[in-house]
Order: sequence, then structure tokens, then C-alpha cells
Amino acid sequence: YYLFSTYNYFLPDISDLIWIVVLFLIGMFLGGIITAVLTFLISPEFATTYGMVIMYPVQFIPAMLYASAKSRRNEGFEKGYAIDSNNFGGRKGWSMALIVSAMALAGAFVIEPISMLLPEMSEIMKAAMKMLLDGPVWIVLISVSIFAPFFEEWLCRGMILRGLLGKMKPAAAICISAAFFAIIHFNPWQAIPAFVLGLLFGFVYYRTGSLKLTMLMHCANNTMAAVFSRIPAFEEAESFIEVMNPWTYAGIFLCSAAFVASTIIVLTGIPHK
Repeated sequence: YYLFSTYNYFLPDISDLIWIVVLFLIGMFLGGIITAVLTFLISPEFATTYGMVIMYPVQFIPAMLYASAKSRRNEGFEKGYAIDSNNFGGRKGWSMALIVSAMALAGAFVIEPISMLLPEMSEIMKAAMKMLLDGPVWIVLISVSIFAPFFEEWLCRGMILRGLLGKMKPAAAICISAAFFAIIHFNPWQAIPAFVLGLLFGFVYYRTGSLKLTMLMHCANNTMAAVFSRIPAFEEAESFIEVMNPWTYAGIFLCSAAFVASTIIVLTGIPHK
């Protein structure tokens, strides 16, 4: 996590945030080119299996280089505002890690009924999602459990939310960063749950200043999805209620909602810095 200190002296303003988004889109274009080259030079199967683990970091490199350069330029002139800190309200880091990880998993369960209201996913989208999670285990875990939490949290909470917090009310800043987090998933079946989870991630970042915690929450959610996608009983199911007794589902839902609410109350009690 020492890498985070590279960005301590860069607090993005609105124009910087626009540039970061533009550079992220450029990175996506470069990643697409890399995937096409792998398909042409090696094979479509290789590009499908290994392309994501190569392409994913490339998407963020232009924006990260820009932010790093701006931070180094500002280092001698500005006090700095840490991109990652440990404002845990006197609690131990390991206890906060357990609490927010459980909060992320409970939150993912609570928002599932929202996803159930969406129209059925198209066959093309189902195939794309299956392709993302059906590769070798180590590729899937690197992509969804390491790269996605690291790079997406750096962008959505470390850059966008951190930059907006000094320019508008926290609730608005958290909502905007969550909306961007949703948009970069590029489909409503992921975007709508991502928005709600983005609100939780943003709230935790606002109260604690810890990018490590939001990365851990993101990792817990993605890893759970990857694990359940490989359990036979859940392979064809689109929701937990399809494989659970309704009363069991209702009980877990209520317990999860209560846990999320109580955790929010606990985090609200941490003095904001």
C-alpha cells in the first residue's frame, strides 16, 4: 500500500476528474487493442482466457500516470491529503476489516431483490458473464478479486470521491462516485447493484479514509460471486431465492439488512477527519 502515497499530493478538481475519466476511456481503448492483437497473433481462446488479466491494468495506467505526475508536481507546494488512512475510531484494523467485509457480503444479499426486478439478462450478456467467471481459477481470482478491487477503488473512491468531498456535500459526492462506479460496469444487471454497493463503499471511505477497507469490501463481494458461480447448485440460478427455502431466504435477508444498518450506525459514530 505504499503505492498510495504516490497520490497524496493530488486532490483532483473537476477538470482533473474529467481528464481522469477521459484517460480511463483511452485506457479501455488500448486494452481493447491488446485483446484484438492477442486474438490475431495467438488465438481467440488465448485472448478470452488470459486477455482480461492483461487488459485490466492497462485500462487504468494512463489515469494513474496522470495522477502520479500531478502529485509529484504538487509535492513541494501543498500539504497533501492522504489517499489512504486509518481513521478507525479507536478500533483495531483487523476488527474493522472483518466488520466491513461482512457488511459488503450482507449488502450484496440485501440488494439482490433489486436485481430480480430487472428484465431477464440477454443470452449475449449471459455468455459474457459466464466467460468472465469460467476461466482458470487463478485468472478469475486475479481479475475479479485483486485487479478489480485495487484499480476500481483507486479510481472511484481514491480519486473521484476524494476529489469531490472537498467541493460538495458528502452525500452528493458519495452518490456521484457510486454512479460512476455503476457506469463503468456497462450493463444494468451489474450497474444497479454496483451503485448500491458503491454507496456503501463510499460511506466507509468517507468515515474512515481507508482505501484498504473499501478494496477489501470489493474483494469480498467479487470473490463471493466467483465462488458461487462454481457451485453446481448456483450455476444456473440468477438469485439465491431460486435455491433457498423462502423462509430461510427471508431470515437471511432480515439479518443481513439489520447488520448493514447497525454497521452504518457504528461507522457514523467515528469522528470524521
